[in-house]
Amino acid sequence: MSSIDKKQFFYNCNKTDGKARVGQVTTPHGIFHTPAFMPVGTSGAVKAMTAEDLEECKAEIILGNTYHLYLRPGEKLIKEKGGLAEFTSWRKPMLTDSGGFQVFSMQDLSTIDDDGVTFKSHHDGSEHRFFAEKVIDIQRDIGADIIMSFDQCVPYPADKKLANQGVNRTFDWAQKGLSHFNKLEAESPTGIALFGIVQGSTYKELRKTSAEQIVSLDFPGNAIGGLAVGESKEEMEDMLEYTTEFLPENKPRYLMGVGYPEDILMAVSNGVDMFDCVLPTRNARTGMVFTSEGPLVFRNAEYSRDDRPLDPNCNCRVCQRYSRSYIRHLYNQKEITALVLTSFHSGYFFQNLMQGIRFSIANGNFSNFRKEFLEKYQTNKKSTK
Repeated sequence: MSSIDKKQFFYNCNKTDGKARVGQVTTPHGIFHTPAFMPVGTSGAVKAMTAEDLEECKAEIILGNTYHLYLRPGEKLIKEKGGLAEFTSWRKPMLTDSGGFQVFSMQDLSTIDDDGVTFKSHHDGSEHRFFAEKVIDIQRDIGADIIMSFDQCVPYPADKKLANQGVNRTFDWAQKGLSHFNKLEAESPTGIALFGIVQGSTYKELRKTSAEQIVSLDFPGNAIGGLAVGESKEEMEDMLEYTTEFLPENKPRYLMGVGYPEDILMAVSNGVDMFDCVLPTRNARTGMVFTSEGPLVFRNAEYSRDDRPLDPNCNCRVCQRYSRSYIRHLYNQKEITALVLTSFHSGYFFQNLMQGIRFSIANGNFSNFRKEFLEKYQTNKKSTK
């Protein structure tokens, strides 16, 4: 079993370029550099990728889903196995979400009230209950380096009354969760960091209220939730640019669930440090990969005889060896190898993008990097058709 240094969570901003910033976060399982993209390991694994694959892609932190891990295999088993890092053999930083978004996305299986959420398992229909303190207990047992407060993410569009209700509940649950977390940490320190989450839908006054409430609790990091849930890109950018103004500069900012390259670049330009999304591997498993020339729908018939790699500008081992024609063939024959190859490429692409972003900020060249990347990224006009 690996030893864990239970020193305090720490964020350091090394350099800024406009609002964009490059830095590093110290956690019990090591350091990750920001801006960072976290591949999503829903049930303790990034689908179709091993820990070795993730390391080869240069991922430094991954995300696990509290909802899914709680249902199977259960947080007590994970704790018994030494925590998620030991159980999965990913011995680098990890973050777990609170389960709030999963409940939001499965509204037909859940009922929300002021004290928490009652929901049915999508596996067997069994009934369960999440509330602020329980979510803290579950995540501490899972043992990630960064855990999230329980929040209410409202759907889009949401009327102002519902959005305000989400803000009030999120603040109430954040206070309860933080108080419970601090008590547990005083009794048995783990080095885990608890982040707060800002809500407010697309209402600026509610975003401001929520940000001020969450910041007042002095979490070591702050997340922006409730975006990328159906609103336009213009609305998302407007809300993000506004909200980040109320978040402290000396703490990491995490935009939850955002993963399109153009959205990541936009958010970085507004001072965001952390991202997660299922897009890279989910899309890879459904016939589309991200490339430097834009999204490529490799399952299409036009690539049946295409001997080029998925991305001619990529140096990953998949692009150095396999053709679009071959990968398309594997995919259409439902060969699992296709999912392995495309998931690896997309994982590599996103980590390479983040490395480029960090390098450009460090060299005071982020605006040009963003402009040149997007110009090239628009090459594939047929990307999502």
